[in-house]
Amino acid sequence: MKHIKIYISLFLLGLSFSSCQKFVAIPKDSSQSFIETANDCQLILDNYDLFNTGYPIDGEISADDYYLDDTRYNDPYTLTIEDRILYTWQSNAIRVSAQQWVGPYNKIYHANLVLEAVAKLEGKEQPSVLNNLKGSALFLRAYALWHVAQLYAKPYGATSNQDPGVPVHLVSDINDTPGRGTVKQTYDQIIADLREATVLLNPTSSVASRPNKIAAYAMLSRVYLAMEDYSNALTSASSALALKPSGKLIDFNGLDQESFAPFRRFNNEVIFHSVVLSQNGMLEPGYGYENLAIIAPEIIASYQDNDLRKTVYVKENTDLPTPMNTWRFVGNYESAVGSAKLFNGLAFDELYLNRAECYARANDAANAMADLNTLLITRWVKDTYTNMTATNAGDALAKVLAERRKELLMRGIRWTDLRRLNKDSRFAKNISRTVEGTTYTLPANDLRYTLLIPQEVITNSALPQNLR
Repeated sequence: MKHIKIYISLFLLGLSFSSCQKFVAIPKDSSQSFIETANDCQLILDNYDLFNTGYPIDGEISADDYYLDDTRYNDPYTLTIEDRILYTWQSNAIRVSAQQWVGPYNKIYHANLVLEAVAKLEGKEQPSVLNNLKGSALFLRAYALWHVAQLYAKPYGATSNQDPGVPVHLVSDINDTPGRGTVKQTYDQIIADLREATVLLNPTSSVASRPNKIAAYAMLSRVYLAMEDYSNALTSASSALALKPSGKLIDFNGLDQESFAPFRRFNNEVIFHSVVLSQNGMLEPGYGYENLAIIAPEIIASYQDNDLRKTVYVKENTDLPTPMNTWRFVGNYESAVGSAKLFNGLAFDELYLNRAECYARANDAANAMADLNTLLITRWVKDTYTNMTATNAGDALAKVLAERRKELLMRGIRWTDLRRLNKDSRFAKNISRTVEGTTYTLPANDLRYTLLIPQEVITNSALPQNLR
């Protein structure tokens, strides 16, 4: 019976990607009738391909950590016309396929199935087991909704109670059509789910593909940071770090500096492991002669000589036809070489950077530098790092943000950082790319920082499209 239930869960997952009913593209089914025990719920939540892979990649494609040379931009075997239009931020950049929309909503659908099943199991299973299952489903629902919002809703801000959000589904019924709501309503639900998850989840989990209390606090910190709610972001990061077992920052001195894949999957720093959709090879890490993405020269220049990230995160391109004097990314927290599945999960280094930034914004330069130094001493050649200092909170903030850019390279975070930091004139940035002599620019706070909802979704729903 167990194998039958697993098969049905996987079968439904496949169905969800082939259907285009409603705007969530999830077909109606009776799968919930097969969820009869807490173990059945856990089997669904442990579906790695469902809940830990397939997160949207278009934010990373749109961000400024990398560029393509003309040869790679014109490679018909790797980049589609859609990819090229998206890469250059053109106003008509839109995906026809709903894959990057359906993927997260498929996760939300299955999370809702588990939540509904858990409610029916109350009194029949151990409360502690049901609490962890419910907390896991709430975390995964919020995590998926967050990734949709980073692409298809405006950044959180002063007009969030009027700006269109993304659909918030709290039931598994595909006939549920909540509309877009507002950005505030979207974020309110994400926060509510994560806050409840912090109460229900176990403190730790046996494997990083499963949510736990640390992951819920860490995700709250990420969300609050994007909302510019720095007080709550600090509290959440501190709560996560208070639960952190010892030895969870990797000493880069112990890594193989020459490896094409220095980090193993589920390494010590990973809190919750997830990877983006394998859309194409544009962002492929690893092999020099196959690599397309070239890391921005400004990032390479920012690494100092004894900073091991310059050898662990990136490698110089030496294989033709890759352009010489350029660098590729190899520091993926997903060990497979030659894979476009970039890690976008939660890790302890991000937590230290989140809290350091919040301390700086709270006019506490000393604690900001303390957190930053705790992280950086693990990134430099042994016995060569000198603790960084700051003259004031503003100086501390600038230094923390500079290190954030270097540390969280190609992590699926930069797009969200650009969206929030662009609202601050001190850190706003117009980004540009040059293709065949033509320069394309994306100004700070441009409408194109909210991507167009895929055409397949618009065609099969009554959802309004984002403005251009």
